[in-house]
This record gives sequence, structure tokens and C-alpha cells, in this order.
Amino acid sequence: MHHKTFVAVAVGLGLVTLSACGSTDTGGSADPTTVTLVSHDSWAVSKDVLKDFEKRSGYKVRVLKDGDAGQAVNKAILTKDNPQGDVFFGVDNTLLSRALNNGLFQPYRAKGWDTVRPEFRADQGKHRVTPVDTGDICVNYDKAWFSAHKLTPPRSFEDLAKPAYKNLLVTENAATSSPGLGFLLGSAAKFGDDGWPGYWKKLKANGVKVVDGWEQAYYQEFSGSSEGKKAGGDRPLVVSYASSPPAEVIYAKKRPATAPTGVATGTCFRQVEYAGLLSNAKNTKGGKALLDFLLTKEFQQDMPLNMFVYPVVKGAAVPADFTKYGPAAEDPETLAPDTIAANRDEWVKSWTSLVLK
Repeated sequence: MHHKTFVAVAVGLGLVTLSACGSTDTGGSADPTTVTLVSHDSWAVSKDVLKDFEKRSGYKVRVLKDGDAGQAVNKAILTKDNPQGDVFFGVDNTLLSRALNNGLFQPYRAKGWDTVRPEFRADQGKHRVTPVDTGDICVNYDKAWFSAHKLTPPRSFEDLAKPAYKNLLVTENAATSSPGLGFLLGSAAKFGDDGWPGYWKKLKANGVKVVDGWEQAYYQEFSGSSEGKKAGGDRPLVVSYASSPPAEVIYAKKRPATAPTGVATGTCFRQVEYAGLLSNAKNTKGGKALLDFLLTKEFQQDMPLNMFVYPVVKGAAVPADFTKYGPAAEDPETLAPDTIAANRDEWVKSWTSLVLK
């Protein structure tokens, strides 16, 4: 998700447009009645939910979309002394240490922190970030393609390297894409520091295709997405999200009875997204109120069908359509934040040399 800027979380699959007011000018607002949220392009919230917060808090929310998440994080770090806004949303667990080590956020323990499930909390001693949502990066497959070819879809990392799936998988560049990086980290969690390079040698020999980002992989190369079909995509396997199948159903012109795509549940890596009060924010009071809002049940229950992610607070309901077509992975791969921080850059460098050269 970074510079090469790691593209970030397509969390929302890039399918939902911004519902709040947007802006492209730089510099945070000094207006005490306005709070500025800087985010990646996939941020979305229902208009009535946002208006309710504005009415109750007295703050007008200004949203600055700043490209993919990796680009947005990188820019936020570079401008931390004179930030573009008050709150940043969209840094995930794969890049969290980079943001923290560069002093991007100032401490604030958001109201509702105690309602966040313990497994999603991070930086608990300093409270520089607030967990907001979670989701799983997983390989998706085109059901119709596998049915037509009478081939069982892959279920695991190991399956993807088998001859039966040669030249079928497209993934994103781990140096330029959040899901691409997540897939690399998932393989590292699965096979260990010594084993993942050998696994990727097998994938390369088995014809894995690497593209820059999620949109290209999912909308152009993947044969199972609605846009991929139009574009003539010929890869029936793609690194995407466990929440991609419900998006294909919900946004279909004619709603199908079942999702046209499936998830290889043994290939998933758990992703968590955070928000934080930016260092040197002009409106810290408004920023704190906005962070409190992100942990309310009203916002948490609004997220699934807007950004196609799961809530992190206890008791937040998830829509039936979301759980029916996109259940969370039961046993996703995970890595401790310290492990990611210690190895991420070297793993990406090694992966680039191994896979792209």
C-alpha cells in the first residue's frame, strides 16, 4: 500500500461512491464548525447517517478523498506538519507501523473504545488509532468458468500452485496494491519467513499474472466480475475480498439468486482499517467527535452495504444479504503488527525481485 505506494484497501470494492461532501483542495479548515476527514477513495456513508451526526454534533463534515489508501497514507505522512485535515481514515494493519513510526497521529481514546472487540485493538498503550472496520483479502473464483470446465475451484494457497490452475490467477503487485500486499503477507503467515519465497516461485512457474492494482485485476482481468466480462477478462481467479461476491449480487442490474463468484476460503488474510486524529490537526475537538462517531452502532451498522466491510464493535448488526453472500473467513491468516513492521519492506523487496524480474 505505498510508494511504490501501496494501493489500499479497496475496501468497498471501489463500487460505492462518496456520499458525503467532497473536496480536492488542500489544507485543513480553520473553521471550528467544520471537521475535515481525509480518506482513500472507497470511503462511503449513507447521507442520513452523516446528516444525523452533523445535526447532533454541530459540525459540518468535509471529506477529502485522496486516491487509493496507500497514496493517501503516503501523502498524509509527507504533509503531517501541515495536515490536509483533522482525521485520517483508511490505514490498515499492513501499513499501520509505518504511519505510527512517522508520527502521523496524536493520541485520543475514542468514546466507544471499550465496545471494540479486543482482537481488533492496536496501539492500546497510546491510543493513536481507532479500529473502524475489518475484512478478508481472499482469492475469488468465477463459478461459471469452473463449472463449464468441470474443474473444482481451488480452496487453499497450496491449490493455486497446482498444474490444474496454471495461467488462471491474477493478483496485484505487492508493492503497489493493498490486496496484493495482503496476499503476500497471507502467504508469509502460511508458509513462514523461509517458505513463502519457494511458494511464490511455484506460483510464478504456474503462470500467475501480476497487475498494478485491484481495479485492473478485478474489473479488467477477472472473468467473473460484471465489468470483467465486458472487458473480456480471461482469468477466472483473482485476489480480491471475501465481500466481493455480495457486491456482485447487490449491484447487479438483474439480481441473481446466488453470487456469480465464490471465495477460496483457505487463501484469506485478515485486514483491519483504522482512523486517527492527525498530528497538528486544526480542529482537534471536531476530530475527536468524528472519531467517536465512527464507533457508534449507527455508523458501524451502516458500513457493510456502503464499504463492504465488517463492523468491529460488539453487537453491531450485519445485513442479511451481506452475511448470506459474503461470510467472513472462519480461519484467515493473520500476522502480528510487530511481525509486519519488522519484515514488510524486506518481504516486498524480495517479492519484487523474485516475481517481477
